[in-house]
Amino acid sequence: MADEQIAVPDSTAVRVALWRALHVQADPPPHVIEDEIGLQLAAPDEGWRRRPDMDPRSSSGFRAAIVARARFIEDLIAEQAGHGVTQYVVLGAGLDTFAQRRTEIAARLRVFEIDQPDTQAWKRQRLIDLGYGIPDWLRLVPVDFEAGEDWWEQLSDAGFDPGRPAVVVCTGVTMYLTKATNAATLRRLAGLSPGSTLALTFMLPAALVDDADRPALEATKPQAQAAGTPFLSFYTPEEMLALARSAGFKHARHVSGTVLADSYFADRADGLRPSSGEDLLVATT
Repeated sequence: MADEQIAVPDSTAVRVALWRALHVQADPPPHVIEDEIGLQLAAPDEGWRRRPDMDPRSSSGFRAAIVARARFIEDLIAEQAGHGVTQYVVLGAGLDTFAQRRTEIAARLRVFEIDQPDTQAWKRQRLIDLGYGIPDWLRLVPVDFEAGEDWWEQLSDAGFDPGRPAVVVCTGVTMYLTKATNAATLRRLAGLSPGSTLALTFMLPAALVDDADRPALEATKPQAQAAGTPFLSFYTPEEMLALARSAGFKHARHVSGTVLADSYFADRADGLRPSSGEDLLVATT
């Protein structure tokens, strides 16, 4: 019998990993984040840097936005770990490599990565093949969302303690889900133990995107549709804050792309700066 074929991750997850690596390879220091482990996992063809979406000039705003949000998330995790939080949940983990790159923090936590079963099986094998292994504090949690599996139940089965605070992160996901699904997810997360923090990205309506970035955003919509992952949900910052508060979060704040740009890209000699279009919600219980 032939060996079972393990599926590869979706193209969006791979693109994010390659942009993070491209930041290290194509942009001069200082690097906002240094991550070439995702590139190792993806193992693309040698000519990956010649892909149209990897052009160093035309992709600069997108990859800067990706590394900016990644740096913000990692700073948040380090901060919360310093306050004694010991659980970290990544919804839609894809090729996230925090556990492999920041072991000085991750090994003090229990890290739960949630994604589709095929993606998790692929990642597990790649981590083993590359010698990283799966330490006991890293839990890869397979959830078949399309089959209606309850990710909360699967998370608990993997050892998550709902009675203890956690950091939960969801980046690059909400635009692919309906507003009803996003609202239900927020309601579930608002029930986390007091002292928990949620960091979630959301896509802005085109009218709120900078004029210079709007054509690129509009161009990605048919591409996402063709890939079978259409954009379904856009939010103004006010709408997202209201959604978090109505879900039951005690505090909620909006972190704009401009704030991230000013925090991580100020005074760069190369002028690298994130594109607009995606902002962050940070909410606490």
